[in-house]
Amino acid sequence: MNKVLVAALRYAQGPGATSGLATEMVGLGLRGPVCIIASRSAQRELEATWTTVFAAAGMTFVIHPFSGECSRNEIARGRAAACGAQVIVGAGGGKALDTARAVAAELGIPAVCCPTIASTDAPCSAISAVYSDEGLFETYIFHPHNPNLVLVDSTVIARAPVRLLVAGMGDALSTWFEARACMRSGARNSRNGVSTGAGMAIAELCWRILQSDGVSALDAMKTPTATPSPALERIIEANTLLSGIGFESAGLAAAHAIHNGLTVAPEVHAFHHGEKVAFGTLAQLMLEDAPQEEITAVLNFCTSVGLPVTLAQIGLHDPSDALLLRIAERATIASDTIHNEPFQVTANAVLQAIKRADTAGRAAIQ
Repeated sequence: MNKVLVAALRYAQGPGATSGLATEMVGLGLRGPVCIIASRSAQRELEATWTTVFAAAGMTFVIHPFSGECSRNEIARGRAAACGAQVIVGAGGGKALDTARAVAAELGIPAVCCPTIASTDAPCSAISAVYSDEGLFETYIFHPHNPNLVLVDSTVIARAPVRLLVAGMGDALSTWFEARACMRSGARNSRNGVSTGAGMAIAELCWRILQSDGVSALDAMKTPTATPSPALERIIEANTLLSGIGFESAGLAAAHAIHNGLTVAPEVHAFHHGEKVAFGTLAQLMLEDAPQEEITAVLNFCTSVGLPVTLAQIGLHDPSDALLLRIAERATIASDTIHNEPFQVTANAVLQAIKRADTAGRAAIQ
């Protein structure tokens, strides 16, 4: 089996990076017409800059407002709006970018991702997580290739709500632990290969940066300046690039599957992807009987930056065993990534791991 590493064709990050969007695109041979699938907040913040930079490059564009959920219906709406476009640009959070990449893949044209928050590792990937219109996770769609360009304007991200950066750290938190599980089991990554040494090193670096810079990055978000701090720049890169390459090149395991299971409970839909993944990571470590010092390190990190470590913190107050079993059963369906763990996983084992994680989390926040 081949070792495979996957990544975006080009990644650019820095203060005011949006002003160079058209230049970056032209440098990659990407010309209009452009269809921008944008969240409403991204459109409010960036439309004036898009107008200026695309006019200077002689490129036309239209904006399609993203409805808020990456569903099959929303992908179909985006495809209809993009008729005649030669490039799809996604702008906003993870679900807007997932939709944009799915539309580009269906049309067979290049995709550009411009995240306005660092809340998930979606921007660099060739994968879209598809939900129902009501927010229930349905499936992953694997696209033929990664985005041609990922452009990250750190000035824009520094102005976003702090909670979104924290959620991104929750998503990034799982990267190393899921990569390690896949390495131990020999599981295949998203491109039907196994991880390279580079993929594993990137995944581990992601975890190291979270521990060293997470709190400092949050402090910088709370006292914004014209130029984001070095710690904040490193966390944006960890959340977006390192976690993106790490999860896609090394693989997913229990943490994301437990996230998917949690979506069967309507109470969790108000919480961000990375917040649920953070709890899923803690549950994965319980499932694996990880060393106590590792569990403590994850608990300490989560509590230091404000990530959830209990079921109550993701909306599940005193859930019944019947509900937890439904969550565990969804997490262990045959097609989900929990089976990349290096041992056989049952729904009952996941149920017990979720309970152990909740117990440890409640002890940590007392």
